[in-house]
Amino acid sequence: MTTPTRLATRLGLCCLLAAAPALLGGAERKFFDDDPLAREPETQDAAKVQEWSIDLFIDLATNLFTNPGDPTPDVRAQNINTIDEVPDSNWFTNRILARPLTPDEVARGPLTGNGPAPGTWSVASRKLAGFAPGFTMRDAVGDLWFVSFDAAGHPEAATGAIMVANKLFWALGYWQVENYLIAVQPDQLVIAETATYTPPSGRERPMERRDLDDVFARSHRSMDGTYRAVAARALAGRPIGGFRYSGTRPDDPNDVIPHEHRRELRALKVFGAWTNLVDMKAGNTLDTLIVENGRSVVRHYLQDVGSTFGTGANGPREYDEGWEYLYDGQLTRKRLVSLGFFVEPWQTVPYFEQPAIGRFEGDAFEPQAWRPRVPTAAFRRARADDTFWAARRVAAFSDELIRSAAREGRYSDPAAEKLLGDVLIMRRQKIAEAYLPAISPLVDFALSEDGRLRFRNAAVEAGVAMAPAGGYSASWSAFDNATGPGPSLGPATTAVSGELAAPGALPSPVGAFVRVQVSALAPAPAAWIHPVDVYFQRTANGWRLVGLERAP
Repeated sequence: MTTPTRLATRLGLCCLLAAAPALLGGAERKFFDDDPLAREPETQDAAKVQEWSIDLFIDLATNLFTNPGDPTPDVRAQNINTIDEVPDSNWFTNRILARPLTPDEVARGPLTGNGPAPGTWSVASRKLAGFAPGFTMRDAVGDLWFVSFDAAGHPEAATGAIMVANKLFWALGYWQVENYLIAVQPDQLVIAETATYTPPSGRERPMERRDLDDVFARSHRSMDGTYRAVAARALAGRPIGGFRYSGTRPDDPNDVIPHEHRRELRALKVFGAWTNLVDMKAGNTLDTLIVENGRSVVRHYLQDVGSTFGTGANGPREYDEGWEYLYDGQLTRKRLVSLGFFVEPWQTVPYFEQPAIGRFEGDAFEPQAWRPRVPTAAFRRARADDTFWAARRVAAFSDELIRSAAREGRYSDPAAEKLLGDVLIMRRQKIAEAYLPAISPLVDFALSEDGRLRFRNAAVEAGVAMAPAGGYSASWSAFDNATGPGPSLGPATTAVSGELAAPGALPSPVGAFVRVQVSALAPAPAAWIHPVDVYFQRTANGWRLVGLERAP
């Protein structure tokens, strides 16, 4: 049986490639020569992809009142490789946990330059999407920027959240916009001759200075007369609209895995809870058509992750945000029956409201009870192996990395930066406690030439669980890549630590496979008794991990 990635990719390509019979002929093999895949294959040219527009009201209603996407329950993520990891792609790039990140790397995030070139900036249009005041401009050398401001009366709130969240989601692995914190002087702006504005009346007209004045009237003015803003560099390539969290983009030949079955999108259930990213919607995503290795492909951005922490574009979050969906029929019925006396947890949370941070806390936070405004199809389908994968990445953020990201909010009050860092650290710990022990947490398997299997327990190392008192057990067998499990290689071996010896000699021919089923011994959490299946292939240089199955 092929892995989810192989299955989805090969089924998609079989409709396009003349070599389909050859691919199907090899479908019985469990592992291929390039397993585990380090990068998701994108073999087709997507030059014919067209821009589309996703109706945000329909998107909201569809996700809030229905459950779009594959109706099959409990489907394993389909874009994982044979060792249960997400390969790099134009959706996701492995960063934290895959390699050590320094505080400076996290602080820089996706930045490649130094922000808008100084001089006169030419305003091309007012901001068309979202609630934050802003506009589109070209800097002194003609580069295009999207500028958004803090709302009047809420200094540093929206811009700080954008800057910090941008660094965290870059480190987590998502494609992010280059955001720079800038100070705007109104007199350095001119309105481009081609600039237009469409007022609520719906009739487009040339943009005027009063339109720009209205933007500043809605923005917070600093004591020195400047306006703090975030300048987002225009993305490379041709924008073609956002992506949905279910289904695929029908005109993209490489988009063969339903989005609800992409692990990095399911993982937003955990990453969203950590950062309080309540506004998950297609409108906060953007696809661009780029040229990569001589072929047109689609790159997928989480372009707006600023609806995080305790504030929004126009001020602090509502008290129930992060606790309830916009509509929950069961809760509505409870309130009706109780005549409004039914009390939800958020109604008793003692927030410490720091103006620049808003309502963001960690004491009452319950990761598994966290809710965005509207659930996505990927959010609803996240399984224990998906949330475990995500929680490992959250747990990999050291206090130092978190505080380096918080510093990028450039808050004038040190207490704001400290509060944000403190709450993120507290929520990180609760994420680890909730999701790491919920499934067998054994990771980083390696098999030495002398037959010693080594691994680590992610929950124990994170300090959220005790090592199983009974230790671990490993059952060893040969494995045929075409027909499946082979004969046992001897009796199960046990040890109290993360190192288990093979029961005897292992197969010696280069190319041979072995399967080891590793589980905790009672007394241990029930989920840990279920074995993790790991597969190794002998190479000329020793044993290579080629497969890991944590959950079917």
